[in-house]
Amino acid sequence: MSLTPPPPDSLPTALDRYLDHLRVERALMPATLESYSRDLREYLEWLESQGILQISQVGRLHVLAHLSALHARGLSRASQARHLAAVRGLHRFAAAEGVAPADPSDGVEASRGSRPLPRFLVVDEVDRLLAQPDARTPPGARDRAMLELLYASGLRVSELVGLPLTAVDAQLGIVRVRGKGGKERVVPVGERAQDALAGYLRTGRGVLLGARQSRDLFVTPRGRRMTRQGFWKLLGRYARAAGLPDVHPHTLRHSFATHLLERGADLRAVQAMLGHADIATTQIYTHVDRERLKAIIAKHPRA
Repeated sequence: MSLTPPPPDSLPTALDRYLDHLRVERALMPATLESYSRDLREYLEWLESQGILQISQVGRLHVLAHLSALHARGLSRASQARHLAAVRGLHRFAAAEGVAPADPSDGVEASRGSRPLPRFLVVDEVDRLLAQPDARTPPGARDRAMLELLYASGLRVSELVGLPLTAVDAQLGIVRVRGKGGKERVVPVGERAQDALAGYLRTGRGVLLGARQSRDLFVTPRGRRMTRQGFWKLLGRYARAAGLPDVHPHTLRHSFATHLLERGADLRAVQAMLGHADIATTQIYTHVDRERLKAIIAKHPRA
């Protein structure tokens, strides 16, 4: 006996079609796709708890009630906005495909509130951190190159570990990065990062690989690509050794952007290097710069 297929507007079917769309047509990075999937599965479970089984049954009040439930759980404004972006995408897709009569999330906004400023390191702290790896050893040479490149170019950790060997152009002093949505951008690399990369490529990488071959830039002693989790662990170890207990890969990205703006870099140039689609995302660093300036002025005897 054949099973009756679920209706095209059932919640699971709508979600599967949307995730396929993101994977195939939007070419989202696996980590981003996983984030969308996690938030949307939570959303659909909530809808089912409210007796909603078809995407076409969802109304504006359901979307608002879900946001209210997220707020009541104490989720940050950023997390609520991320959830809403995923929900909007699903409903917009369902409406465009004719599975739902309209988009119930249209015009719904996330709750407002103060946006926390990103944590960053001062230059002295960055210097202490980058000095920790022992570049005389193959793993240390790799780690020094990764840290220097992360700070010099403001990469996301997923972009850093995903770099192929061909991404670095030593003659031009640039690295070609494939970011969110598969979009490629070109980011300049400073001299210290270039030197660290050259040292790693000259000796460290070959020793780590042995007789094995790899297309990846940063590899482990097993000949595999460095993972995000592996890099998080080594960064945490070096941060603790430098007396900096709470450092994450994004901390160096925030530091990169903040230090550039402190030294007069153009906001649009920083946006391009970070790979932000919307300049509003980059503008948070101007707030960091202003708050830092206020703190400096407050120390003046006549402040």
